[in-house]
Amino acid sequence: MDKKKTIEALQFFVTGLTEGALVHKLQGQLFKSQGLSKMGDKYVNHFTEEMGWVEKFVDRILDLGGDVKFDGAKARDLVADPVDYIKADLAIQEKGVEILYKCMAELRDDPTTYDIMKAYLADEEEDLYWSQGQLELIEKIGVQNWLITQL
Repeated sequence: MDKKKTIEALQFFVTGLTEGALVHKLQGQLFKSQGLSKMGDKYVNHFTEEMGWVEKFVDRILDLGGDVKFDGAKARDLVADPVDYIKADLAIQEKGVEILYKCMAELRDDPTTYDIMKAYLADEEEDLYWSQGQLELIEKIGVQNWLITQL
């Protein structure tokens, strides 16, 4: 097991996921303010879920004797249109899942970290499928009908 490589991978996800979680929280609040309570709750709750993963990654870094850092968040605009946001979030999820698959191959020699990342990957795939499903539903029933389901 290459501890340095494992810590670097975990640190990458700590920073990226913290940033993404904060955006989800803010997006959720934005959608709630638009009256889209279900969508708002989904993203606010998603923040909490993602921060739980950050805690697991931080704990593992510390277990391995590494130092945890936060490299800062990049400026990102919030997206007022819920359909546009799902599309943008899906694009990020697709890239993230691809990165996770590559990362998994490099973590095979560390079964503890591998198991944590495997569970995280399953969670991320579930989120990806939700976004894909919402876009398929919008295509089938139309934006206005879909928006009603998000009230």
